[in-house]
Amino acid sequence: MSAAPSFDEAFAAKLGELLAWRRDVRRFRTDTLPEALLEKLLALMQLSPSVGHSQPWRWVRLRDLKQRAAVQASFAACNAAALADYEGEQARLYASLKLEGLREAPEQFAVFCDHGTLQGHGLGRRTMPEMLDYSVVAAITQFWLAARAHGVGVGWVSILDPDAVRRIVEAPPEWKLVGYLCVGFPVEEHDVPELVRAGWEKGRS
Repeated sequence: MSAAPSFDEAFAAKLGELLAWRRDVRRFRTDTLPEALLEKLLALMQLSPSVGHSQPWRWVRLRDLKQRAAVQASFAACNAAALADYEGEQARLYASLKLEGLREAPEQFAVFCDHGTLQGHGLGRRTMPEMLDYSVVAAITQFWLAARAHGVGVGWVSILDPDAVRRIVEAPPEWKLVGYLCVGFPVEEHDVPELVRAGWEKGRS
């Protein structure tokens, strides 16, 4: 049995800073991420907890420009539909928001939950089957924090048609899209959420 590590107050303070500076990034530099760094972040993501140790996350890396263009088209259509739901000043403000970094981010991942996985033998999912999806969310969060600790930004794009994204990457029908991530070095750094800075929402803190 390995000895448990000791996390001192200095580490705890740094962890608090990491949580504060973990912000959704929409403005990316186009610099290529070192492959070794990306592999390290994905390896750290694999340490994430999952129900029944099912590890249901399936990360699909999009490098094909045609695929990326199709995702951008899905965003444009979904964003236009979302804009139509707002009126007046709120519509004007919504239209001014930058809600994705799909054209700039050097790395992009469609992250799915494999609802057909046999790993874990169903443990913990009989009464709460949604725990599979939550396990993928936890993995994304772990990746996000690891990325931020290495100076890399992450943007989670949700204004997309999940079925369209699944078709674009030719994912199996039992895979459910949980998140589409833009990944890269950020153009700017902020510890205040962009939607707060833009005046869209105040938040709780």
